[in-house]
Amino acid sequence: MKYLLTIVCAVLLLGSCKHDKSANEGSDFQLPAVEDIAMYQVNPRVFAPQNSLRAVAARIDSIRDLGVNMMWVMPIYPIGIEKGKNSPYCISNYTDVAPEFGTVDDFKYLAGVCHDHGMGIILDWVANHTAWDHPWVKEHPDWYTYDEEADTIICPQPWNWEDVADLNYDNRDMRRAMIDAMKFWITEVGIDGFRCDVADGVPADFWKEAIDELRQAAAPRQIVMLAEGKRVDNFTVGGFDMNYGWDFKDSIVHVFRDGHPATDLIAADKAEYDSLPDGKVKLRFTTNHDHSTEATPVVEFTNERGSMAAYVASIFLHGGALIYGSQEVGYPDPINFFHYVPVDWTANSKLYEEYKELIELYNEEPALRKGQLTTFPDKDVLMFEKSLGDERFLVMVNVRNQEVEVAVPEPWVGKQVDDVAPGGDLHGLGEKLFFPPYAYRILEFDE
Repeated sequence: MKYLLTIVCAVLLLGSCKHDKSANEGSDFQLPAVEDIAMYQVNPRVFAPQNSLRAVAARIDSIRDLGVNMMWVMPIYPIGIEKGKNSPYCISNYTDVAPEFGTVDDFKYLAGVCHDHGMGIILDWVANHTAWDHPWVKEHPDWYTYDEEADTIICPQPWNWEDVADLNYDNRDMRRAMIDAMKFWITEVGIDGFRCDVADGVPADFWKEAIDELRQAAAPRQIVMLAEGKRVDNFTVGGFDMNYGWDFKDSIVHVFRDGHPATDLIAADKAEYDSLPDGKVKLRFTTNHDHSTEATPVVEFTNERGSMAAYVASIFLHGGALIYGSQEVGYPDPINFFHYVPVDWTANSKLYEEYKELIELYNEEPALRKGQLTTFPDKDVLMFEKSLGDERFLVMVNVRNQEVEVAVPEPWVGKQVDDVAPGGDLHGLGEKLFFPPYAYRILEFDE
């Protein structure tokens, strides 16, 4: 019996070591460069009503086959009950997992599965506020912000999110506890960074302190830090690698839905990148968990064709591609991430394949995601050239739900091309080009 117990313990120990190595070292996994990231956002509540982290892991092949190399997982922590609305952004414990999602070991397993499939994994972090029943509220009330009378903890302003309590970043002890909690997921679970919720609501000097320590704790591994925000000092002071392309998304909606000229997208892209330090990246998207609560892309952009034209316009101007889990199958209805919403992952295999082909182009053609940009103004067709070395591409997107004819940019007139877009069949350019509603072309110069 003693011999048998020794064998069992040895087997369990070996399994544990393999598990820890998979999560923390990721075998031969190497984090992609920030400019090469293609990200997939996971809302666990569209995967399963219980044990959803394991359900995500079970779908890893389908996710990875899209061509993405980074998974962003929305908050998985225990959710506050006091004044709560079942929001995953209402956190009552920063270093645990809510039972509906699974356990810390389940998340560690998912991290290992991602690494084994050549994907990084980042976790949503909510540093701006906690649930009202987070232990800190009673144990450290001075870690929170108070009203003018200094006797009542307030909810975050100016948003008035009543289900959460605003944290006080003047308190050094709170900062220390927050950083220690973040380090737990880096060192004990093996994640590759964070997407930081409401980053603009937290002082940039805290982000610098936290990110410096996180990078040191992760070494020699690299990490990726994504800020949900627009403040430039999140880069120049805080040390983030990426932030949100909120303004560009607004412009896409105005152009596709409200009839604004296609040149507005060029202006919005320029405005965002003119304020960006070198080497930093804007995350570009046609939807995310916030926007899909109101309308998913196949509705917001009129129909399926509009959703895909908008996606091409969003990811090839400057890279930073994001797919929100569910948009790849054209889920039609709003997704309230406060509750479980079942998604049929087999609903639209044709649309899935189109996303897959676009991300494949994104990955295989560096010019398309990070090449030099040359724009050609037109009010109805977004047109731009991307070039890197000897590679040249002309991207053309009809932003209208109607047929249009457009003049081909002069440098491309008479050129031989390969239309590398899904279903593309064009091989030569004249002076004019006809576009069906919401059609797009991705043309590679063929010498």
